[in-house]
Amino acid sequence: QVQLVESGGGLVQAGGSLRLSCAASGRTFSTYVMGWFRQAPGKERQFVAAIPWSGGQTFYADSVKGRFTISRDTAKNTVYLQMDSLKPEDTAVYYCAAKWDNGVYVFNYERYAYWGQGTQVTVSS
Repeated sequence: QVQLVESGGGLVQAGGSLRLSCAASGRTFSTYVMGWFRQAPGKERQFVAAIPWSGGQTFYADSVKGRFTISRDTAKNTVYLQMDSLKPEDTAVYYCAAKWDNGVYVFNYERYAYWGQGTQVTVSS
């Protein structure tokens, strides 16, 4: 059974940093893309970043480019989202997700088959 477990959320002041982790288990993810999404109250789920488990090109939403960095540690079966220069508008529940890597639909949350439970990130001004 696939499990994605996020951790690392919390309360931080604007300009601060957080690192989210997503521990993945239950299958081999070598042919999967791992993504981070976020959802603020009353808003749609939004793409944040993605990385193929096998490595290669990373993808970012324009709103986080230059501030967030996605990475993975295959030995630990863990995906990370390093978030720097945080802004109040980054406040949301952050979700880790996985989809089969078919080269497309990286940005579409509907295409992701597996999801974690989410972790709250709150950025105060």
